[in-house]
Amino acid sequence: MLTPREIIAQAWTVTTTEPSLKRWGFAGSALRLLLDIKLVGYQFYFAYAYMAGKEVGLFDDGIWLYENAPLSVFWIILIAFAVLVVTELFLPIFCDGAIIGLTAKSHNKERVSGGFILGMYNFFPIFAVHQIFVFSGINLLVTAISILLRYGSGLTGFMIVIATILWLFSSILSFLASFAEPAIVINKIGVFEAIGHSVKLTFSYPGHIIFLILLLLIISFRIAVNIAILILIPGLVIGLGIVLTYVLTPTISYTIAGAIALALTLVAAYFFMYLHVFKQAVWTIMYMELTKEKDLDKIG
Repeated sequence: MLTPREIIAQAWTVTTTEPSLKRWGFAGSALRLLLDIKLVGYQFYFAYAYMAGKEVGLFDDGIWLYENAPLSVFWIILIAFAVLVVTELFLPIFCDGAIIGLTAKSHNKERVSGGFILGMYNFFPIFAVHQIFVFSGINLLVTAISILLRYGSGLTGFMIVIATILWLFSSILSFLASFAEPAIVINKIGVFEAIGHSVKLTFSYPGHIIFLILLLLIISFRIAVNIAILILIPGLVIGLGIVLTYVLTPTISYTIAGAIALALTLVAAYFFMYLHVFKQAVWTIMYMELTKEKDLDKIG
């Protein structure tokens, strides 16, 4: 079995040398980042309204657009926005199936191809895993706290504590199920069997926990950078849009600001692509190496 250092080295080599992994990784990272920027943008809006003592709703931007734009423009933007959000929610999961499968093929010295089939075949099982541990997402915690601050009434503090505890508990379970997705893609087993298999592997090889903690530190660094960029991009766009309105029309100003925001998002997604593919490659290769060992509960 490969050592943790060899696994890291091989995962990084796969990440930087396989073009198909980069393509799938970039697509998934860009869509995730776009969805996160929308979430942060809405939270900025809600935070401003909360501090100003105003009552605001989730669809205020849609209502404003309906009242101020031609009806045809309103429907084009609404449909495009809805299609984009659906794509951002589901396509990254499709990409994860492709990344895991292509990494496994590369590790086995097979031809690295078939990403679309791998993503399509494994989409629903991986989606089910994501939904089981949906409360482990930091995005959901931020959204829940935002809603509680606005509508929690006298139970706000208590409900925020409950939401945080639920997030911590789900995060621990999600960590124990880290090998579930590779198990689904590589061994073609069911969702709950894959989760159970992952938990068993995690407890069977406590010596690898140090390596897993190292990986978590890398992921934590990625999250910190991600949060910084998510805060920076909406702030830059809003500030630039306001400044440009002094010399240009509002439509042209916000169009320029939006184009710059999209360019910044794509650049950020390019760097996040390496981190995301690397993380998936590490878990996948480590799973393949651990499953070569005999199960500790088997005798003879």
